[in-house]
Formats: sequence, C-alpha cells, structure tokens
Amino acid sequence: MEEESMEEEGGGEAMMDDQNHNNWGAGGYGRHLLGERLLPPAGPPRPAGPEHNGAGLRGCEPGAAAGRAGAAGAIAAINISASTSKFLMNVITIEDYKSTYWPKLDSAIDQLLTQSPGDYIPISYEQIYSCVYKCVCQQHSEQMYSDLIKKITNHLERVSKELQASPPDVYIERFNVALGQYMGALQSIVPLFIYMNKFYIETKLNRDLKDDLIKLFTEHVAEKHIYNLMPLLLEAQSTPFQITPSTMANIVKGLYTLRPEWVQMAPALFSKFIPNILPPAVESELQEYAAQDQKLQRELIQNGFTRGDQSRKRAGEELTYNGSSACASSRGYR
Repeated sequence: MEEESMEEEGGGEAMMDDQNHNNWGAGGYGRHLLGERLLPPAGPPRPAGPEHNGAGLRGCEPGAAAGRAGAAGAIAAINISASTSKFLMNVITIEDYKSTYWPKLDSAIDQLLTQSPGDYIPISYEQIYSCVYKCVCQQHSEQMYSDLIKKITNHLERVSKELQASPPDVYIERFNVALGQYMGALQSIVPLFIYMNKFYIETKLNRDLKDDLIKLFTEHVAEKHIYNLMPLLLEAQSTPFQITPSTMANIVKGLYTLRPEWVQMAPALFSKFIPNILPPAVESELQEYAAQDQKLQRELIQNGFTRGDQSRKRAGEELTYNGSSACASSRGYR
C-alpha cells in the first residue's frame, strides 16, 4: 500500500510538472531553453486488464485530461523553445560588437575623415547605417559613442601635430584644409549615427552629436593653434591677396562657428566676413571711416591697382583718341 501511494504521489508530481510546462527534473528546464523537443513524462505504470482497454480509457476522465494537457504542454514547449532560439541567434554580444561591427564603422570613419573634397569613398552607407541601427537596438550605444569619440579624438591630435610642424608660409592654408576636411566629414558621419544620436545622446546625455564633434575640433585643434593663427591672419589682412579671399573667409567663418567669443581678438577682421560684428556706424565717426577707405585705396595702388577714376579717365582718353583717328581717316587726313 505504501509503494502504491508513493507511485501515485510520484505520478501526480510528474503530471503537475508537465501541466505547468516546467519539467525541472534532470535538467529539463535547460533543455527547454535550448530548444530540445521534450515529450511529456509518462505517468505511473498501469496494470494490464480488461478495465484498461479503450472503453475503460474513455471512461477515465482524469487520465484523459492529463494526457491532453501533456500533449499541449509539449507543443507549447516546442513553440517557446523555437522562438527563444530565434531570439538568441539575433543577439549581438559585446564580443560580436568589438570583432565584427565596430571594425566596419572604424574603417568607414577613417575614410570619411581623410577624404578630400570630391573624392569617391568606396563604402556602403547603407551597411554602415544598418550596423549602427543594430548596435543601438542591442544596447551598445554607450560603447559605440565612447569608441567614436576616442577615434575622432586620436585623429584630431594627429592633425594638430602636423599643423605644429608646418612652416608659417603654409600654416594658414593647412589649417584651412584641416578645418574644411573635418567639417565636410561631419556632414556624413552625423547622419550615419543618427539612431545613436536620437536614442542615446539626445535622450540620455541631453546633447547633440554634431555639437560634440565640433567641440572636439575646438578643443584639440583650434584652441591649440588660435594664438599662432591669428597673428598670421592679421598680417595677411594687411597685405592684400597674400592668401586668397576664399581661404580667409573660410577660416574666419569657421573660427566664429567654433567659438564666437574669438571675435574679440580681431573685431575688424571678423567684421569683414561676419555681419553685425561691429557696433552700428554713427555720424560723428564718418571722417574716420573715410580715412580708413583712403588708406585702403593707397594700399591697393601700391600693389598695382589703380583707382576707378583714373581708369575711367584713361579709358575716356583712349576712346577720344580712337574716335578722332577714325574721323580724320574718314575725311582723308593722314
């Protein structure tokens, strides 16, 4: 009797485990997660006899219900394990990120930072965009942002060292190239990381990716060179066309974008390219403005440029001479 009661209790536990889909014994739960197909555990052995034929089974309602529950449990276990396996297959671990995804991003960023205007970059923007999207969805935004900042910081430190080694006669031009190349690269880098910007930087850091990357150039390049660059710009300003007007305009506007307060270092220089830098003109200073214009005209004449009235005078004299010659020729005078 005791053995029969233990068998009944054991059978009851097996049925309970099966009914709740929890087969805890013999590592059953682990096998469910791994997707192994499990059959419902068998109940206690039943003695053979006429009362256990088909008719008898149809009349045994508790046993029939338990059998149906076991079959349903097996099907549910298969469905759960299949969906679990599919989810696990799409997981990007930190090792996957470091070995597969970030190297692709690293290579693309390298090419974008070093490209020249008009160069063709053999990278797939769709692939890079997809990599960023997947990494954000898999909660790697923080690591990806850290890697991006470190990558660009190292690049800008190399740029700064190259500028420091530049001689004065090419210093301005090289700074202009470095500034233009970096700002051009940001036009591609920022859109590629738009998902990271939207769901991590703006949401959790309350910042903007473009602002952060511009700040990197300010800190690692511009701030280190502004006190060497500004005297050269003022010297070039005093010598017309020592550098091209477009180069001067690009640098001045770029410096104003990086840090507007640098205007105070050379207000007159910035005012030539940035509107409303100087205070509005007043009538009492008209004579001073006229003197400045006359000084500029003298400098232009010294560098080979003639005043407009002199040019018009010579043009008028030439026109008169040509007209007189034509009239004399028509009348037969030689």
